[in-house]
Formats: sequence, C-alpha cells, structure tokens
Amino acid sequence: MDDQRIVQDVQTPSPDQYANGGQGGGMPGQMPAMPPLLLGTYTPKIDAKGRLALPAKLRGQLGPGMVMARGQERCIYLLPQVEFRRIAMQIQRTSMGNKAARDYLRVFLSGAVDQEPDKQGRVLVPQMLRDYANLGTDVVVIGVGTRAEIWNKQAWEEYLAAQEQGYSDIADDVLPAVEF
Repeated sequence: MDDQRIVQDVQTPSPDQYANGGQGGGMPGQMPAMPPLLLGTYTPKIDAKGRLALPAKLRGQLGPGMVMARGQERCIYLLPQVEFRRIAMQIQRTSMGNKAARDYLRVFLSGAVDQEPDKQGRVLVPQMLRDYANLGTDVVVIGVGTRAEIWNKQAWEEYLAAQEQGYSDIADDVLPAVEF
C-alpha cells in the first residue's frame, strides 16, 4: 500500500463528529456542527520572522487551534485540530501491521506542530516546514475542503498549470456519482 492510498483510505467523519469539539454526539434536537469547508486561493506573504498572516476567512474556519504538517507534493497542510486528530487516529489504526502506514505516520507526525494565531492572525511557519515546502516570501494558501495548504507560489502555479490540462478528463474517475 503506498502513501497516497493510506491518505485516501481515511474516512470523512460524520457531521456529528465535529459537534462537541470532535467528540461526536451533538446535543439532542440540535443540528450537529458541520466540518469546515475551506475554499479559495489567497496570496499572503511570509515575513522576515517566518510569520504568515492567515486570510481572515480561513482563520475563522480553522478555529483557534490548528496544526501544520508536511503535506503531499511539497506543500504544508494546515488543519483544524479535530481534523488532524481524526487523520492521525485513522492512520494509527493500521500502522502497527502496515509498514507503509508506519512510515507515513512517522513522517507526518514528526513534522507536525500546533499553532495558535497571534492577535494579528499570524502563525509562525517553522523553518523545517518552510524548508520542506521551499517557502520564501511569496506563497499561496488554498482551501481544500477540510484543510488549507500552503504552497511556494511558483510551485503552485506550475502544479495548477499541469493539472488544469487533465482537469476535465479526470472528473469522471474522481466524481463518478456527482452530477453538475
């Protein structure tokens, strides 16, 4: 099983898992909290101290506590704590007997850091993560459903250009039951 397959096997939580801080079971008679739906593309800067001003819209959806971790394709994942814990627990369930899962979990968790935005909404991007994603001053932050990703601006532009070519071609494989 390869690393991408491990991530694909992580199940999307039910909406009630997001109620009560991810502990499940919301209050009877109340609509359970839905997971955040992070959308859009933003182009903030990283300052000389390594701080990134999170876009206000994303900051509100990520909540006060968030986790940064190594992502796929040399980006940085930025996840609400409840989503990060859900992913880590899912991988841990299979990690003892599965070498690929153990390897993935080691890399994923060893590069993860808890973050709290400061009063100006900035988070410190640790040097090891900036090095991993080759981040300089110019970055792109994208919303990807239940997480945000921080990309080197040039790397994102190249990735997007390469993916746009096959975007419509892969829709049938990725979204076979969704009609637009």
